[in-house]
Amino acid sequence: MSSIYTRLAELTASGRRCAVATVVRTQGSTPQVVGARLVVTDDEAERPTGTLGGGCVEADAILASREIIRHGGRSLRMHALTEELAWNTGLVCGGTMWILAERGEDALTAGDTDGLAACVGAIDAGPPVVIATLLERRGRDLSFIGRLIVDAAGAVSGSVGDAALDLKIADDALRQLPHGTARLVSIDETRDLLLEPVAGRPKLVVAGGGHVSQAIARQAHLLDFDVTILEDRPEFASPERFGGARVVAGHIAATLATLDYGWNSYIVVATRGHKLDGECVLAAVKTRAPYIGLLGSRRKSVLIAEMLREEGVPQDRIDAIRTPVGLDLGGRTPAEIALSVLAEITQIRYRTGHAPRSEVTLKP
Repeated sequence: MSSIYTRLAELTASGRRCAVATVVRTQGSTPQVVGARLVVTDDEAERPTGTLGGGCVEADAILASREIIRHGGRSLRMHALTEELAWNTGLVCGGTMWILAERGEDALTAGDTDGLAACVGAIDAGPPVVIATLLERRGRDLSFIGRLIVDAAGAVSGSVGDAALDLKIADDALRQLPHGTARLVSIDETRDLLLEPVAGRPKLVVAGGGHVSQAIARQAHLLDFDVTILEDRPEFASPERFGGARVVAGHIAATLATLDYGWNSYIVVATRGHKLDGECVLAAVKTRAPYIGLLGSRRKSVLIAEMLREEGVPQDRIDAIRTPVGLDLGGRTPAEIALSVLAEITQIRYRTGHAPRSEVTLKP
């Protein structure tokens, strides 16, 4: 999604005309989810940026977008992926998609505020924002009502014409922000709200550069995490070992304490020894990172918890430690452990309800 905002910024800076097509609602099985976007220019020979799932649905959205570029306004169309359509295009999902096409200058505008700069800043590790689009339902037809842009501090740009509803939308937007993914929620019997958090890549910091850390880094790269490895052994502190992740050589615990952490930051402690693990966990609980995972046995967890209490660490911060880190998938190899760790992080990131393997709390 970051390329969408970057592309819009490039086109805007060069004065080129474009349109944005967005999946605003889905029903049943569809090739894309709400929030999926496509940027289309007025040059028919130019490949669009992004995807709505391909096939004739995307082709129709491109045509609608080019009409919007020429004539203005908005287009909000329903696309039923019927058996006939599936036979002709290979889109066998069988669901329904609603796609909103808007001019580029309108797609991220709320009232008098152009939210493009805020979105570009958010994906570049700046403060996150939420794009909130209000839609009205009439049977199976949808229409665009209005849009707000809400920042992480709760400041609101734009209005849907109802002050009380603006406040409710802003509250819903802030609730969705930590999830980091788009979601459609029902306001009442006739109105839906599309909430689209815009934020930078989630940050994963791994203390230690052993085989498990190597596997974690490589799998996290596939999940588009911003990965940093901390290692004090020169022979292990090689970016090539970690699939190109950032590697910081030096004292691991001291370095861990100096990094910047935000609401979508995750720390995994996986060093070569209990003592160093303890030093790293002590450094980690003093940061703002909301997630701290500790690789190791339950016995190690108990000993480190005792050390943290002796150091005066508040219990609520000790409770933030996930140990043993990861979902219980039954695996034991470095790759399998890495999978369990990233499965737990992904579960927490998207707020699903399955139980992790970790004890979560380290109470006496």
